Amino acid sequence: MTKPLIKQVAHACIFAHDLAATEKFYRDVFGIPTAFTFMRGDERIGYYLDLGGRTFIEVFSKAGSSFEETNQINHICLETEDMDGVLAHVRGQGVEITDKKRGVDGTWQAWTKDPNGVKLEIFEYTGDSLQFKPHGGVCQVNW
Repeated sequence: MTKPLIKQVAHACIFAHDLAATEKFYRDVFGIPTAFTFMRGDERIGYYLDLGGRTFIEVFSKAGSSFEETNQINHICLETEDMDGVLAHVRGQGVEITDKKRGVDGTWQAWTKDPNGVKLEIFEYTGDSLQFKPHGGVCQVNW
């Protein structure tokens, strides 16, 4: 097989109703630091959140934005190696998050949303995760 042309997802972009509240949420609830800020003159219009490695979330101010279940991009998935720790910490910050459940792909999953309504899936791989099985498998779903 030849080398893929694309290495990985570099960033996802979200629109924020309130830049400061969104930055505080990602920093305090998930420990994600800000990498750099976008300025238009003296106005702060956005920033990059650093997820580690070469992965980021780009955030721009857009007060009139909204999320609908019919959006073509539905959610952002954040990986953890400590689902139980994440659940306890998120709840300790006063943020609602679902209980963890085992997904049809063999991973642990829980769901929350940011202050703008962006859906966030929290995801922990397991030894049964289909993502690391040989390609060509089938994941039967019941939804």
